[in-house]
Amino acid sequence: MKKFAMLNACRLLRKQLEQVVQAVVPMTRFKRQRIRISFDIDDTLACLPHHSAAEHSRLPAFVHRWLGEPLRVGTRSLTRELRRQGCSVWVYTSSGRTPAYIRRWLMLYGIHVDGVVNSVVHNQILAERGLANAPSKLPSAFDIDLHVDDSEGVKSEGHDHGFRVVVVRPDDENWAQRVLDAAAHVQAQVARQQPHRFPQTARLSTPSVTY
Repeated sequence: MKKFAMLNACRLLRKQLEQVVQAVVPMTRFKRQRIRISFDIDDTLACLPHHSAAEHSRLPAFVHRWLGEPLRVGTRSLTRELRRQGCSVWVYTSSGRTPAYIRRWLMLYGIHVDGVVNSVVHNQILAERGLANAPSKLPSAFDIDLHVDDSEGVKSEGHDHGFRVVVVRPDDENWAQRVLDAAAHVQAQVARQQPHRFPQTARLSTPSVTY
């Protein structure tokens, strides 16, 4: 009985300690430990055939014509490598594609995303913040550390509104490595500014991605 009472006392003490820590340290310290990277869709993840080859899929072609569109070759290995390095992968599109459609489309290729921002969500956030002369995208509003896009215009907006963008052309065969290099650079920046987010053992490397 004494042993049982001692175990209960230890559990209660641990719970009280967790409550104290959560009250003193903001919860964002626990929830935002990873680099968050978002990808545009049009001409970034979904490219025309004359720009980029498509990812191979074991599913019949008619399934993709019905449920999705061709996915840029290299996307699967890139997202796998980013996740291996501890990154959170999002999609940020100015199109009206629904989050359900986007998640289902990527799942056809075995890719899971942690969050989706489309035009509806984007406009809602801008309205809530009462932003005038708002940019076409605002990754910083969603705690996104790096956005991947094909548009130089979005990169210019990033300079004006304080968010990071790496531009990859639709026909760039080395786009995946470009993203990995940018992610490593961003993590180095964030690690200097917010060292509590990144333990010394969790630094991003920049291995080559093959596909």
